[in-house]
Amino acid sequence: MQYFLKINNQVIGPMQAHQVFAYDVNPNIAVSTDGLDWRQLYSYPELMQIYHQQGYGQMSDSEVSSKKTLCGIMAMLFGSLGVQYFILGKTAGGFITILLSLITCGAWATITFIQGIVMLCMSDADFKRKFIDSTSTLPLF
Repeated sequence: MQYFLKINNQVIGPMQAHQVFAYDVNPNIAVSTDGLDWRQLYSYPELMQIYHQQGYGQMSDSEVSSKKTLCGIMAMLFGSLGVQYFILGKTAGGFITILLSLITCGAWATITFIQGIVMLCMSDADFKRKFIDSTSTLPLF
């Protein structure tokens, strides 16, 4: 399959999957297979597999631990604003959380408070698998 990248509003390609990683890419970069339908790189499982195999996006254990602590505390304090998702780079999840908070008149804050407790209690490996490596838009527990 051929891929196109959009970097600084310039289209680069076509190229093979392994060639994509010769550029400075991240899971949110715009990728297309036909030059018309643009999606983020994380929506292509074959590219994400290469991304992880080559060690891109790998965090050290101390980075995971500090991010887990920060996200857990922010989920408990400001969870209804989706802060924990914005920290994780899951902006769609942050906006969905804000919307759910508005729809439920703030009751969603109870869920995010519990989520913060769960984040602080889980192991670093589980946190990384569930919240960092996951392609889920709104991982809860």
